[in-house]
Amino acid sequence: MTDLISIFAAVFVAELGDKTQVATLLFAAESERHPGLVFVAAAAALVCSTGLAVAVGAGAGRFLDFLPLKLIAGLGFIAIGGWLVTEHFRGA
Repeated sequence: MTDLISIFAAVFVAELGDKTQVATLLFAAESERHPGLVFVAAAAALVCSTGLAVAVGAGAGRFLDFLPLKLIAGLGFIAIGGWLVTEHFRGA
């Protein structure tokens, strides 16, 4: 149960305010769309993309066990953050 809660919390926090959520908000804001339809379509899309990620991750996990994936991902996020901070101070 602890694994379920930690996975839920991590994905929930990661999804807050991302471009997918903003796009869903914009779809729901259009008056000709029923909010229930937007919810069902967005939820189905998230389920499908998550299913694909789990399938690829499970398959790739057997081949990538020797790589420090968390370290690589963390360094990637730090690099992107550094690049964004640099661009901010350049005035771009």
